[in-house]
Amino acid sequence: MSGSVITAITLPKFGLAMTEGKVVVWHKEEGELVERGEEIADIETSKITNGYQSPAAGILRRRVAMLGEDLPVGALIAILAPAAVTDEEIERFIAGFVAPAREKAEEGTPAPETREIGGRMTRFLRVGNGEGPPFVLIHGFGGDLNSWMFNTPTLAAKATVYALDLPGHGGSSKTLATGDLAELVAAVRAFLVAEGIVTAHLVGHSLGGAVALALARDEPARAASLSLIAPAGLGAEINREFIEGFITAERRRPLQVVLEKLFADPALVSREMAEDVLRYKRLDGALTALKAIAAAHFADGLQQIDLRRALAGLAMPVQVLWGGRDAILPSRQAEGLPEAVAVHVFPEAGHMPQMEAMAAVNERLLRMLPTPPK
Repeated sequence: MSGSVITAITLPKFGLAMTEGKVVVWHKEEGELVERGEEIADIETSKITNGYQSPAAGILRRRVAMLGEDLPVGALIAILAPAAVTDEEIERFIAGFVAPAREKAEEGTPAPETREIGGRMTRFLRVGNGEGPPFVLIHGFGGDLNSWMFNTPTLAAKATVYALDLPGHGGSSKTLATGDLAELVAAVRAFLVAEGIVTAHLVGHSLGGAVALALARDEPARAASLSLIAPAGLGAEINREFIEGFITAERRRPLQVVLEKLFADPALVSREMAEDVLRYKRLDGALTALKAIAAAHFADGLQQIDLRRALAGLAMPVQVLWGGRDAILPSRQAEGLPEAVAVHVFPEAGHMPQMEAMAAVNERLLRMLPTPPK
C-alpha cells in the first residue's frame, strides 16, 4: 500500500506570529469519517482557541496529538487513511514523519509599521508580494489589525495584503475630531494615497464594513472588489449591551463575558484576548475615542448610518459574508439586498466569521482575485 493514501493532519498556523499550539478538544473519534472543511479539533494558541477545519477528507485512523500537549506549528496531530491501510503502515508513517523545528517568534514574522499620515500616526501590517490590486482589510469597532490574524497568511500567499488600525484603535493615534463615518473613511483614503494604492480589494468587518462600503460608494475606482463581513450600515438593530459593555468593562472577567458575545462558541475567547483588549483600552485617549465613535454610529442603541442604498449603484463585484449566529448584528440584515450582491451566511459562525469560519471566508475572499490565464 502506497504512503500517498495516508494524509497527515498537522498543527495549523493561525496567524503570522503563531509558533505553537495545542489540541484541547477532539471533535472526531478514531474510525469516523471526516469531510473536508469539517471541524476535527479545537486548537488553542496564546491568543485564541479556534476550531480547526480539516484540509482533507478521509477516515480518522489515528489521533496522534495528546490533549494539552504543546506542539510546534506543523507537528503531526492526526492521520487520515482508507480502511485498507494497515495499522503497521500507519505506525511506519508516524515514525518516519519529520517534525519541524520549533520556530522563534521573531523569525520570518512581519511586524506592523507605523507611519504619520495626515497629521496622525497610523499602524498597519503589510504582507505578501502579489501583483495587481492588494487586499486592504478594515477591522470593526474596538478591533485592530489582529482581527485578521487567521486571514492574512492565506491571502498573502496570493496577493499583497494590508491590514490597518483605524483612528482611535490599536496602535494608531487616538485623537479624533468627531469619530463619525466621514472621518474614518477619510483616514482610510489618506492611507491608500500615502501607500500609493490606486485600487484595492476592500474588505471590511462590522464598522469597518461600513467604512469600506462608504469609500467604494464615494470613490468607486478605488475598489476592485468589495467584501463586507457582518457589516454595519445595513439595518438599525445592534446589540446595545455589547457596545456599552465593551466601553465600560474595566476588569478582565467582565470584559471576557462581553467579548464572548462576538463568537458562536464563547469558549474561543481566551484570557489573553481579554487582557490584550484591556491593555488597549487603558492607552491614553482610547476610551474617549471609543465613546466618540460609538456616539457617532450607535447612539441610543441603534445604528445611525444607513448604507443599503449605496449597494445598488456599485459596479464592482460585491459580496456580503455573515455568521448565522451573529449576536451583535443579525444576519437577517443581509436579506433583500440588490441581486448583484452575493450573500453567503455561515450558519455556525457568530460576529467574527473571519475567525470562526476562516477557511470558508478566505476562500470567498480569494475568489475576488482575477483568475490567472492558463
